[in-house]
Amino acid sequence: AGSAGLDVAPATDVALADTTVHLIPTGIWGPLGDGRAALLLGQSSTTIQRLFVLPGIIDADYTSEIKIMLWTPTPPCIIKMGSRLTQLIPFQMSNKPCRNTAYRGSRGFGSTGSPLVSWVQQISDQRPTLRCTLKWGGHKTVLTGMIDTRADVTVIS
Repeated sequence: AGSAGLDVAPATDVALADTTVHLIPTGIWGPLGDGRAALLLGQSSTTIQRLFVLPGIIDADYTSEIKIMLWTPTPPCIIKMGSRLTQLIPFQMSNKPCRNTAYRGSRGFGSTGSPLVSWVQQISDQRPTLRCTLKWGGHKTVLTGMIDTRADVTVIS
C-alpha cells in the first residue's frame, strides 16, 4: 500500500555480454490509460548489483512495448526473467497539452527530435582543435578543425 511504483521485470532471460546499453523487453505495452505517463526508474537493489537502469519517461500516448534501458560496467551478466529491476511510477498528465508536441505512438527512444552527436575535448590554454581523417579508396586526408570558438561557425584549416 505504501509503494511509490509498480515493480517491472524482464519478460525473458537476458545476457549482457558487453558494456553497451541494452533494451530489455518487459511484456508491458502502452498506453498506460487514463492520460497517465510514468517514470521508469531502477530499484536501489539493482544498482548495488552493478546493474544500472537508465531512467526513462513513458509518455501517455506511447503505444508500444515498454523497455528497460540497462547497462553494466562488468559484463558478462545474466538476468533472469521476472527479476525485479525497475519501478514504474505513474503520474497524471496535465489536461493542457504542450505546444509543439508530436504524437509518439509506437515510436520511442528519441523519436520526437533529431539525434545529437557532439565531439568533446578538454579545453586548455591552447586553441581547441580536433583531427578528422577522411579515407576514400587509396587516398587519405587529415583535417584539423578549431572547435569551441564561441562563434557560430567552426574553422577547418
